[in-house]
Amino acid sequence: MTVLLAGLCTIDVVQRVAELPAPGEKVQSLSVAVAAGGPATNAAVTVAALGGKATLLTVLGSHPLAGLARADLAACGVEVVDVAPDFAEPPALSAVAVRDRDGERTVVSRNAAHSPAVTGEPWVVEDVSAVLVDGHHPALALGTARWARARGIPVVLDAGSWKPVLDDLLPLVDIAACSAHFRAPAPDLLERGVHTVITTAGPEPVRWRTATGAGEVPVPAVDARDTLGAGDVWHGALAYGVGRFELPELIRYANEVAAERVRHVGPRAWVGRMGKR
Repeated sequence: MTVLLAGLCTIDVVQRVAELPAPGEKVQSLSVAVAAGGPATNAAVTVAALGGKATLLTVLGSHPLAGLARADLAACGVEVVDVAPDFAEPPALSAVAVRDRDGERTVVSRNAAHSPAVTGEPWVVEDVSAVLVDGHHPALALGTARWARARGIPVVLDAGSWKPVLDDLLPLVDIAACSAHFRAPAPDLLERGVHTVITTAGPEPVRWRTATGAGEVPVPAVDARDTLGAGDVWHGALAYGVGRFELPELIRYANEVAAERVRHVGPRAWVGRMGKR
């Protein structure tokens, strides 16, 4: 079965440093890595690392930098469908600094605001078990969610921050997985038609609620070495686990996968450690 993921793909330039620089300060990095990033993209890498089939719908275009993302994702086993192959501008780019002693990071990025508006339903994708959207390409997110809803396929939303498209997208969402910083205007997400609302908060317990129940699931205590993309990994594991686990076991599974990610330094070092979970 395939997990279909629609959303942002960036080029991440990741430098590991002893301390995060203060304004105006220059520091030497301990290491550097270049990898594809972004919420839906990191989630797709996670699905593939877990042994699933991941198809990523995104915007990359024809700029030479896009080749870096394509090569990285091919090595990770992710199938990429570029919905704007003739887009000539550089793809979205993120400059990341990760503090060596605790894995904390800072990110400066230009996301999808400069990308072309892309519309339409997903191309021929068979045997889809779940869909994940991150809302960074609004028309693509809506088209993918509508396609999934028409076929009875569960839709997972990576809700990191409020975006205007969510007014139309939320009624199509089965599971809204929200960061602790996510704030939505009234009415409540459950009243907007979302079946399950999940809220993550870093190392704190993950909270969930439905129309008929609520609870929380603790996060494993680990020695965090690198937190970059940990939330995206969590979302990918959640999407992969849809249909395999029920609440709260679905959340516990995602927690364990994300905990394994933060144990390893670098954007891809953790991938080979996952096995088929």
